[in-house]
Amino acid sequence: MIELPEITSEVDFEGWRSQPNQWSPAVLNIAREEGIDPCILSPFGNSTNLVIDLDDQLILKLFPPIYHEQFTSERDALRYLAGKMAIQIPSIEAEGTRNGWSWLIVTKLRGVVGSTAWPLLSEEEKERVLEQIGNAISSMQALPPGELCARAPSWRDFIEDQIKHCFERHRLLGMSPAFLSDLRVILADAPSIIPLDAPPVILTGDWIPQNVIFSEDRTGWKLAGVIDFGDVMTGWGEYDLLAPTAFMCAGAYGRTKSLLKGYGVLGGECSSIMKRRLLTLTLLHAESDLRKIDIPGWESRATSLFDLEDSIWPRAS
Repeated sequence: MIELPEITSEVDFEGWRSQPNQWSPAVLNIAREEGIDPCILSPFGNSTNLVIDLDDQLILKLFPPIYHEQFTSERDALRYLAGKMAIQIPSIEAEGTRNGWSWLIVTKLRGVVGSTAWPLLSEEEKERVLEQIGNAISSMQALPPGELCARAPSWRDFIEDQIKHCFERHRLLGMSPAFLSDLRVILADAPSIIPLDAPPVILTGDWIPQNVIFSEDRTGWKLAGVIDFGDVMTGWGEYDLLAPTAFMCAGAYGRTKSLLKGYGVLGGECSSIMKRRLLTLTLLHAESDLRKIDIPGWESRATSLFDLEDSIWPRAS
């Protein structure tokens, strides 16, 4: 049995993960204990945890102690959602723990990861896929959240904590003084804008290109599946619109309308009240960083932070 190292910080983990000669014996040992003898170990480079493709058939996700909560989130969500989704999600083949580390071995979904496929899609296909993503989000949120509601933090606690730390987060990320002044106004209004006690729905917070799977047939590209449930919580449903809006809609009216239409917004049109709510949620998101919004040059065109509403959720031209 190969022991896993003691990891107490992200720096420790990154140092260990960056050296295959350190992790590959442990990965092989875990796989073989589960009755799997892979020939090829292919790491994914854009994951929080160590994620290894085993012979293009299975995925092993290895969670250090500092990310144990992500393990329980992924495991509990995959167990709960099994057989309930119209699109593919991974199924758990094996799980285990050892001296504080945890792992899941899950099926690998068939298709092309969105970050690879997205540039290949025509504009018409992008709009169609975004409508499918909106519909998939809505379908997941239509499921009763069941035991997932017990996951901490509660939506109210999450939003109150995000409000508390939001200003300093964006200041450290380099937000301009003028935008920070607008941010103070938005944060003051946030408790009255964000529903805190509405019936909660299932949220992943992470419908980004690298977490969705596309497939192609004679009719074109379509949404085939979704992966990564390490940050599942429950709360206000519009929170899950933020990631596809920021990373796939690119401020294009047709794309945004398609996403919202698929989600169930009448006509796919975003009202001024909804825009302010979405802007507030964007700033409060657990991974909020306006520098990463995929709308080239929006900062140079914006005279205030409020201008971002119409940049991200544009009106019909």
